[in-house]
Amino acid sequence: QVQLVESGGGSVQAGGSLRLSCAVVTYSTYSLGCMGWFRQAPGKEREGIAAIDSDGIASYADSVKGRFTITQDNAKNTLYLLMNSLKPEDTAMYYCAADPRWWLLLHDDYTYWGQGTQVTVSS
Repeated sequence: QVQLVESGGGSVQAGGSLRLSCAVVTYSTYSLGCMGWFRQAPGKEREGIAAIDSDGIASYADSVKGRFTITQDNAKNTLYLLMNSLKPEDTAMYYCAADPRWWLLLHDDYTYWGQGTQVTVSS
């Protein structure tokens, strides 16, 4: 069983930055095929915004491309999401996800999910 623990959410003004972290407990990030960040705003469906595969290749949703960066530190078993130039529409609950299947990327079919961390961006 893979346990994921997110942290780093909070409130920020538009234009600001936040860095989310996802600690992978009881497993090694090196052995996971794919890890990703998803978000869900009230009344909206969950969307995949960034993912990284076992080769370190990243994928991004158009809505965050150029503003968000996903990275993975295998030595620390931690996934990160650096979010710059935040907008009010980025307000959502953010979830970390992991799966052995490397091809999932932004598809919402991951096996393991964290509990989520709230990000609120004010204008």
